[in-house]
Amino acid sequence: MIDIKLIRANREQIEKLLKTKDRDISLSSILELDDRIRGTKATVEELKASRNQLSMQIGEMKRLKQDTATLMQEVSGFGDKIAHLDKELVSLESDLNEQLACIPNTPREDTKVSYDPKDNVCIKTIGNKPEFSFPFKNHVELNEKLELFDFKRGAKIAGSGWPVYKNRGALLEWALIKYMIDVHLKNGFEMVMPPHLVRPEIMFGSGQLPKFEKQLFQLHDDDYHLYLIPTAEVALNGLYFDEIFKEEELPKRFVAYTPCFRREAGAAGSQERGLIRVHQFNKVEMFCFTTPEQSEQVFEQMMASAEEILQGLQLHYRNMLLVTGDMSFAAAKTVDIEAWLPGQNRYYEVSSVSNCTDYQARRSKIRYKRKDEKPELVYTLNGSGLATSRLMVALLENNQREDGSVAIPAILHPYLNGLKEIK
Repeated sequence: MIDIKLIRANREQIEKLLKTKDRDISLSSILELDDRIRGTKATVEELKASRNQLSMQIGEMKRLKQDTATLMQEVSGFGDKIAHLDKELVSLESDLNEQLACIPNTPREDTKVSYDPKDNVCIKTIGNKPEFSFPFKNHVELNEKLELFDFKRGAKIAGSGWPVYKNRGALLEWALIKYMIDVHLKNGFEMVMPPHLVRPEIMFGSGQLPKFEKQLFQLHDDDYHLYLIPTAEVALNGLYFDEIFKEEELPKRFVAYTPCFRREAGAAGSQERGLIRVHQFNKVEMFCFTTPEQSEQVFEQMMASAEEILQGLQLHYRNMLLVTGDMSFAAAKTVDIEAWLPGQNRYYEVSSVSNCTDYQARRSKIRYKRKDEKPELVYTLNGSGLATSRLMVALLENNQREDGSVAIPAILHPYLNGLKEIK
């Protein structure tokens, strides 16, 4: 969330930056509410001061045995006005917080301004697109013979968009997850296995609520009000909700594997079939708490760790610096790592690394303390490391052979008891 004090002091600059994410954003109603709150608070303080002055006068009159009935009635009237205004303040401040919660993070000023994802900037390309001497297949067509996933039985269990991984498909998925975790652990990340359900305030803290509530699955009955996580980022951000780090404890770098749950499965169509967009998918997530000064270096470390995985799998990919209008709600800077999927004839995001500055920390009240100074908000960073569903598609489609079999990258052989191909 953006600090209201910052909005007051830099209204034009902040509104200009926010409009690069969403041209319809206006801060007028927020500032009008803020003015009403400040004016009401000033009135309450004046009333309290007058009441205190009268109370002192009443005390002196009582000491002199004078009649205080009229002044007592006046003091009572002050109390009623103060109680009424205090109740009004609660309502106004609630409205203000709701409006502030729906405003995204400001992008960095050096980010390219555009609302069109086609304007994202390619900053790096590794490898080349594979060339096939035969009519290649997409992963759904390959699966007809390989039987790695069962979309029909998944639909029988939960509806469309809930795949069942089976046999060698399940083993390959698990091998990918274990390989990715091992890479991140080697690179200094600490492993966490968080809950897959979180409380509303934890979802709010990461920036998912209230804006994205319709995209979330939730459990709400007489005993529980919990949300299924759309990404482990939500739970990892919640680890230190309303806590204060010592400066020397930072940066804190975590990695977690979780399934992820999202209502929005994307547009239908032949290119979106199979594992491309699903309601449940597996993801290894990186999440870091840093000081502002550490954040850029940690961002590069997260990028390097994600890229190491793709390079180990010998996949062609590119890094795209996102324009303002394509960044996530909470991000100030984002780089997407996109793998080439031959069967879709396009690049697809397999990782997205973002610096969210102090946006999530303000919502989650996560701070750090420099020696004897007042606590400051931490910076939070998140990144897929990686999402396996599209990575699985990339592996199958890029490593397919003419006979319909698929070669398994050498780096995964130890995770599959030496299995080198799927026929």
